[in-house]
Amino acid sequence: MAHKLRSRFAVIIFFIGITIIAGLWFIRSSPKTIDEYTEVAVKPGISPDYSDIVIPANIAPINFRILEEGQRYFAKIHAGDDKVIEIFSKTGLMRIPPRQWRAMLKSNKGNKIFFDIYVKDAGQGWRKFRSISNTVAEDDIDGYVVYRRMKPIYNWWKGIGIYQRNLAGYDESPVMHGRSFEEGCLNCHSFIGNDPGTMTLGLRSAAYGSSTLLASNSTVRKIGSKWGYTAWHPGGKLAVYSINKVRQFFHTGRMEVRDVVDLDSALVCYFVEENKAVCPPQLSDKNRLETYPAWSGDGKYLYYCSAPVLWEDRDTVPPENYDKLKYDLRRVSYDTRSNSWGQVETVLSAEETGLSILLPRISPDGKFMLFCMCEYGCFPVYQSSSDLYIMDLSTGKHRSIAINSKYSESWHSWSSNSRWIAFSSRRQDGLFTRTYLSYVSKDGEVHKPFILPQRDPAYYDSLLETYSVPELINGRIRVGKSLLGRAARRKDGISVYVPITSATPKVNESEPWQERE
Repeated sequence: MAHKLRSRFAVIIFFIGITIIAGLWFIRSSPKTIDEYTEVAVKPGISPDYSDIVIPANIAPINFRILEEGQRYFAKIHAGDDKVIEIFSKTGLMRIPPRQWRAMLKSNKGNKIFFDIYVKDAGQGWRKFRSISNTVAEDDIDGYVVYRRMKPIYNWWKGIGIYQRNLAGYDESPVMHGRSFEEGCLNCHSFIGNDPGTMTLGLRSAAYGSSTLLASNSTVRKIGSKWGYTAWHPGGKLAVYSINKVRQFFHTGRMEVRDVVDLDSALVCYFVEENKAVCPPQLSDKNRLETYPAWSGDGKYLYYCSAPVLWEDRDTVPPENYDKLKYDLRRVSYDTRSNSWGQVETVLSAEETGLSILLPRISPDGKFMLFCMCEYGCFPVYQSSSDLYIMDLSTGKHRSIAINSKYSESWHSWSSNSRWIAFSSRRQDGLFTRTYLSYVSKDGEVHKPFILPQRDPAYYDSLLETYSVPELINGRIRVGKSLLGRAARRKDGISVYVPITSATPKVNESEPWQERE
């Protein structure tokens, strides 16, 4: 036995030695720099497409693959100072050293950094492509992004989780996973502004029912009502959430066969200290569908989406005229001192745009609103027609953003300094939703987006999961996943009475939502 162990150990040592020698040979055989080359008048193909973008100084290295054919590859990253990053590769995978990357970005805020790409052909010399340039923004991005990861299966809940990602690196950790309450479904994560200190999570479970977790100051309460899309008042004492009767159905003969209809919906106001829910008549009209609430930065207005009910039967799926339904963008004023609501105003009508207006999100500085529009309905992620639009709130004028693709853009959020947005897009292949980041200048110009960087540049090529509902937050969520899991499994959730009319969905309905992303 001892002889066998010594033999195995010797074999392991031998292969380790061979690997070290091969690595040292490659390092020694790689030139310190490349002096002789032929210039090529085109930019190299790289993946992901990290070219002509604006990046924050606190972003993880944007590792990439060189797509040009060759036997050896070299990348030289440099800026206006003396710092240079040089990377040699035999495969074309370029992994940027994190320490050097952070130092370069920190000392070059507001400046361009350049990527010089060289490729060596078999039996020939080096080719140098046109330089790729990117700009380092003066403004940092919030340190974390929270999103939901799931497999894009039509009606299977297994494997759904909410995760947080450190944007300065690649560390990802689960906030909560469905396995902690018997493979339940969870989403609709929301925060007060960009502060991770208070968070709500919507849960749907065959074993434990539908409820909402409210995590604040390392304590978790289970509220015995099903919250949908949620918007926290900046003061933190009031949350407005939707109750929706959402159903999934299917098409034939198009790229995305899934679709969603909201048969009935309304908005509910929840007061945290009183544990009280109310339904203002302005937000729960029995003849209209109200959803997607969003507060202005100063908390004086609640924006939301509203559409007339086009069907009498609120159970048939799909209902008649479902593809004619278009939502208006509305708002109503709110006075915190008197706890009173004003009159409803139409900010932008579907009649004016010809499209359904969805998912309003206001920048924290109060200057801009980001929203999306699609051909019909309330669920833009399943519609290739869904594009992002920006509105100047000082003038009320809106415009399409140049960054839109031919596929769906949706689920967007702002950074706390109003200079960055995170959003979901299917632009990579039309099938899988991914998270993208874009810089927004002070005048509202939205720059070319880039996909969330990963340690492995080929990560997304084989990932059979979607990233959805990215929310930027300015710190790490501290409440532990085990505490959230225990709260989800409680039988004694806090009971909340919701005064609701018969024309809106039952809040204690046990059947979970059927939409997926």
